[in-house]
Amino acid sequence: MDNIIEWFEELNYMEALMQIFGAILIFIIGRWIVRAIAGFMRRQLSKRDMDAMLIGFLTSIVSAVLTVAVVLAAIGYVGVPITPLIAILGGAALAVGLALQSSLSNFASGIMLVGFRPFTRDNFVEAGGVSGTVMRVGIFNTELKTPDNRYVVVPNSSITSNPITNYSAYDTRRIDLIIGVHYDDDLKIARDTISKVLEKHEKVLDDPAPTIMLMELGDSSVDFAVRPWVNASDFWPVRGELLEQLKTELEAAGCSIPFPQRDVHVYDENKAA
Repeated sequence: MDNIIEWFEELNYMEALMQIFGAILIFIIGRWIVRAIAGFMRRQLSKRDMDAMLIGFLTSIVSAVLTVAVVLAAIGYVGVPITPLIAILGGAALAVGLALQSSLSNFASGIMLVGFRPFTRDNFVEAGGVSGTVMRVGIFNTELKTPDNRYVVVPNSSITSNPITNYSAYDTRRIDLIIGVHYDDDLKIARDTISKVLEKHEKVLDDPAPTIMLMELGDSSVDFAVRPWVNASDFWPVRGELLEQLKTELEAAGCSIPFPQRDVHVYDENKAA
C-alpha cells in the first residue's frame, strides 16, 4: 500500500496523462484481442462437434480470465506496482468469496453440469423446480425457456442439488394412459377397440410394441393401462389425439366411459316400522 502512495506522490501530471492514455489503449486493444481469441476458440471447438453448452461455458471462463489479465496489464503500464495490488485484490477476493458463498456454489455447480452433462442445449428438462428448454448454461446460472415462452434463470446450485429429469435424453417415450370402462361393458370388445386405435395411429411405434393390460377394478370403472411408444417429439400431440380417439371409438363400440358416482338410498324409518 505504501508503494502505491509513493507512486502517486512522485507522478508527473504530463507523464500521467500519457500513461493513462496508453493504459486505455492497452485495455481497448486487449479487449479486442480477448474477443478475437474467444471467437477463434468457439469456432475451433465447433469444428470438433463439441457440445454447444460446453463451448459457451469454456469460452466464458477463458474470456473472463483474459479480461482480468488485460486489466492488470493496463494498470501495470500506468506504473502502479502490481504485486501489492494483487495482494490487495487477493484479500478483497477472499472477503468477497466468503460473502458470496452461494455464487461460488453456483460456479462449482456450473462446472459439474458441464462436466457430467445431464443435459445439453435444446433439451427439454425439469430442473431446479422449473420445466423448460435449455438455452444456455452460464458460469452461475442456467437459462431456460418454458413451453409458454417465458425466460427463466435458474441458479446452477438449485439444479445440482435437486433431481434432474431430461425428457429429451432418449429418442422415444412411453405414453401412460388409464382408460376406464363400465363394469357392464364387454372387456374383450374394449380391449380390441383400444388395440385397433393404437394400430391405426401412424405415430404410434411398432417397436417397442404398445401394451394393454387390465390395471385395476376401480370404484366406478374397470381400468385398462394403455402404454404406447412414440418419438419424443410427438409425445404431447399423440397423447391428446389418442385420448380423443379412444373415447370416440369406445363409445361407438358400445362401451361407456364412466365417471365417479354414488347411489344414495333413502329409507323411511316410520314406514319400515
